Amino acid sequence: MGICLLKWQWPWLLYVLLIHVVINKSEAITPDGEVLLSFRTSVVSSDGILLQWRPEDPDPCKWKGVKCDLKTKRVTHLSLSHHKLSGSISPDLGKLENLRVLALHNNNFYGSIPPELGNCTELEGIFLQGNYLSGAIPSEIGNLSQLQNLDISSNSLSGNIPASLGKLYNLKNFNVSTNFLVGPIPSDGVLANFTGSSFVGNRGLCGVKINSTCRDDGLPDTNGQSTNSDQNQIGKKKYSGRLLISASATVGALLLVALMCFWGCFLYKKFGKNDRISLAMDVGAGASIVMFHGDLPYSSKDIIKKLETLNEEHIIGIGGFGTVYKLAMDDGNVFALKRIVKLNEGFDRFFERELEILGSIKHRYLVNLRGYCNSPTSKLLIYDYLPGGSLDEALHERAEQLDWDSRLNIIMGAAKGLAYLHHDCSPRIIHRDIKSSNILLDGNLDARVSDFGLAKLLEDEESHITTIVAGTFGYLAPGRQCRMNMIFAR
Repeated sequence: MGICLLKWQWPWLLYVLLIHVVINKSEAITPDGEVLLSFRTSVVSSDGILLQWRPEDPDPCKWKGVKCDLKTKRVTHLSLSHHKLSGSISPDLGKLENLRVLALHNNNFYGSIPPELGNCTELEGIFLQGNYLSGAIPSEIGNLSQLQNLDISSNSLSGNIPASLGKLYNLKNFNVSTNFLVGPIPSDGVLANFTGSSFVGNRGLCGVKINSTCRDDGLPDTNGQSTNSDQNQIGKKKYSGRLLISASATVGALLLVALMCFWGCFLYKKFGKNDRISLAMDVGAGASIVMFHGDLPYSSKDIIKKLETLNEEHIIGIGGFGTVYKLAMDDGNVFALKRIVKLNEGFDRFFERELEILGSIKHRYLVNLRGYCNSPTSKLLIYDYLPGGSLDEALHERAEQLDWDSRLNIIMGAAKGLAYLHHDCSPRIIHRDIKSSNILLDGNLDARVSDFGLAKLLEDEESHITTIVAGTFGYLAPGRQCRMNMIFAR
């Protein structure tokens, strides 16, 4: 009887087991969901948006920043801009066969652009601008025949522009500006339709679009302008020769006037008061401009001309490392200029080597060093201008603006900037002078760490020690204890 009962129940047990398997399979995460989880794993930090991506949720179409096709439930849009995402871009994104829009702009992504994106043949828009991506532009992007928008500007990309991009005949918007690209701009295909604004900020590029001819080795030709300049100089010399005869007749009178002016200036310098402190002496003969990142869109002549107009009226701060001026360009862009007086004959050789290191560092929570002016008497460092002033000023003069959330956001930003200096950049840099006056604020009260490396540079120079900017790892200068607890104490 028991055997008969078991035979009668067996089909029902098999049926229940089959239903259980089908239900579990329906609740398993989709292949597109697995790709997104891999993308989440490669992101090391964010503002918390990816915490909503839960592996136990079988439907990734409900995740924030993700859109799917209503019928197929395949991922079509991945939009996560302005979320402080930091990490590499997972190559598994190339498995999203139905992806049409990839928008990861204005984050902190680093590493290379995955060539696997060339497998997403349905892509219509790629927006990766405003990150820290490096390496070459993948030629596989040329396989995306449906692509209409490609913006990878404001990164650290290098190498040539792939000729395969010229085959993207549906491309309507294209921008690779402000990178470190080199070589000729491809003139074949669709890239010929775009203006120079799509390519500016790449000092190594050449081509008709940016009015820069290419040499045989593919680099920009700088001789064309010098040839025209030489011809102009020859013409000026001939014209000057004709004037020489007539000028000699009045040289006696002019000499007398010059002697009188010289005597007047001598008396003024000796007995008079200098009411205006100008930087004109600093940027006189022999001054030169060195730019970093290629994102300072001005000629050296324009910058020096502006520097000559600065005086005490433009001072916005005086610190232990020098006087800070506000430098406003004609197009409305504003920069901060820090003046550091040279200390001895070996200053140039030592300081320029270290500034090359500091100038190569680019991070969201660090003040960006754009370049510097090398003059016979001082170094004039050009930084991004931050309208929020220093944290020290905010704590003492505008404390009512700093609620708990703002203070937490400031200390988190400063901590991330210091963590990058101490652990991620190469060589590692110990700040050695962290305090509230060296933490600057932008218009949104986001923190930027400033003067990193300068404590090491100047103290070692004063002690005649020429070691690299990183110094002794883990060392904190005596008397410079961290004052970050002020943020919460006040």
